Amino acid sequence: MTDHTVPIRFRRASTLTLGWNNLILLLEAFWDPMVLVLSLWFVAYNSVGTLTPPYLLLSVIVFAVTFPGTARLETTGWDLLWDILLGWMTIAGLLLFFGYASGYIGLFDHDAVSLWLVLAPSAQLGGHLALRRFAPSLRVLQGVPQRIVIAGINDHGIALGQEIVRNPYIATRVMGFFDDRSAERVEKTGELPLLGKLDQLPQYVKKHHIDAIYLSLPMATHPRMLRLLDDLSDTTASIYFVPDIFIAEVMQGRMDSVGEIPVVAVCETPFSGINRIVKRLSDIVLSILILVLISPLLLAIAIGVKTSSPGPIIFRQRRYGLNGEEIVVFKFRTMTTCEDNGDFIRQAQKNDLRVTPFGAFLRRSSLDELPQFFNVIQGRMSIVGPRPHAVAHNELYRKIIKGYMVRHKVKPGVTGWAQVNGCRGETDTVEKMKKRIDYDLAYLRNWSLLLDLYIIFKTIFVVLDDRNAY
Repeated sequence: MTDHTVPIRFRRASTLTLGWNNLILLLEAFWDPMVLVLSLWFVAYNSVGTLTPPYLLLSVIVFAVTFPGTARLETTGWDLLWDILLGWMTIAGLLLFFGYASGYIGLFDHDAVSLWLVLAPSAQLGGHLALRRFAPSLRVLQGVPQRIVIAGINDHGIALGQEIVRNPYIATRVMGFFDDRSAERVEKTGELPLLGKLDQLPQYVKKHHIDAIYLSLPMATHPRMLRLLDDLSDTTASIYFVPDIFIAEVMQGRMDSVGEIPVVAVCETPFSGINRIVKRLSDIVLSILILVLISPLLLAIAIGVKTSSPGPIIFRQRRYGLNGEEIVVFKFRTMTTCEDNGDFIRQAQKNDLRVTPFGAFLRRSSLDELPQFFNVIQGRMSIVGPRPHAVAHNELYRKIIKGYMVRHKVKPGVTGWAQVNGCRGETDTVEKMKKRIDYDLAYLRNWSLLLDLYIIFKTIFVVLDDRNAY
């Protein structure tokens, strides 16, 4: 299952990278946050002559929500401009919303805020262009270009060679490939030549002073791999094994270890380590803030539900949560019945007689979902994540859609990447559900705090305009 149909602009730095590229990744991660903070400091000094506590606090907030940055050296042209504008509109919109809602905006000079809103994206664009001009000089820090060869002509070996060739910021020269297979496979390597058979590799390495060898051989050739390693032990070249990550759908791939045993993560939650803390803290802070702001609305809806039809105010549904564990999700009651359809699939349809008139309004506007912010406080859900499906839907689609249960490696969300891309309402066909799952998995591969903020911001406009829910 691929995510090429559901592109996400906010990509975090991959953790499964080659060692000599770490400096570039570090620059990309810090560049945007640093540029935005410096532009804010410039505005502060220009407007009030010093960095007052409100500006310092705002600097910390801006850095926190934009780290790691979205600067990518390979992004150019309109894609670069779109990335900057989209990211800045999301950040600025949320800062202004919460600033006005909390009254914090009153601590800043109005002209200073206006200047920063214009200056920040311009500074980002200038910063990105400067990074592209400056980054090639980093090759000097890497010394004389490494000379490497790749053993094995296959998908991941070819991908590695092409990545090194096309990247102008890596001081490495790929000499070519070694492989025992037929000449037809050589055509797939493009401009990189076939240098010989695998048994010729040790002699070539010694003769041409090769610095590093990347073994891209399938694990099925284990005996051949051991013989090759034994032959290469008489050289001074560094040796790296390129794992065949194409054998499975990679989800948050990274290197790890169990004790002293190295392992490669192929399918893992993005919310491990510091990301788990960042995700949970953002959920708690934003949920409390949102609940405080909408408390009058919650009270009004509760009164409307109670007076419009007999029955409880809150409707409880059984859903699958983190790791497929069953949880109870809260909603405002929108129907005359209180069944949660746990073992059967009976979605609300257009002109459904079970839906009350007031409930129809709540469903169209998604206001019936607001009690789920209490689920977020409880730790059962996140503000952003794959939407929880009915238990019966899970049991049906997990058998026919590849990767369906991977979405349960994270907590379900009040809103999600699928929902802001039009996948709301009924999922009465396999095609509709598969499209939703594609978006969910794309979210897991590309998660960042900035992406979460963008989804929250976009949700506000989606629910006002969308007509798929009823």
